[in-house]
Amino acid sequence: MNVWSINKDTPLKLLLLELVHRYGENTLGLNNREQHFQAIELCLLNDPSLSAYIYTFGQNAGRYGIDLRYPISTNNIVGESENLSLDQVIEIISIHLFS
Repeated sequence: MNVWSINKDTPLKLLLLELVHRYGENTLGLNNREQHFQAIELCLLNDPSLSAYIYTFGQNAGRYGIDLRYPISTNNIVGESENLSLDQVIEIISIHLFS
């Protein structure tokens, strides 16, 4: 994934760069249905049933919101985690997608 070639908000690109640095280039995939400039949906390439929707709209500067998505929609957590730091979002993604 060439992070700089995608049309997304700079804080999202910084998040993606850190994730690529930690987990490698061919580990995570972006859901191409998400067209909002300030949002991405990430999943593992080998398991798209789990994903994390990360957004910067409606957040303080340099902060993120995240919604975790599971294969069973009744388990999804929506709108629970907002105004998180980069480190907090990375920790949540690490637990959600890599545990």
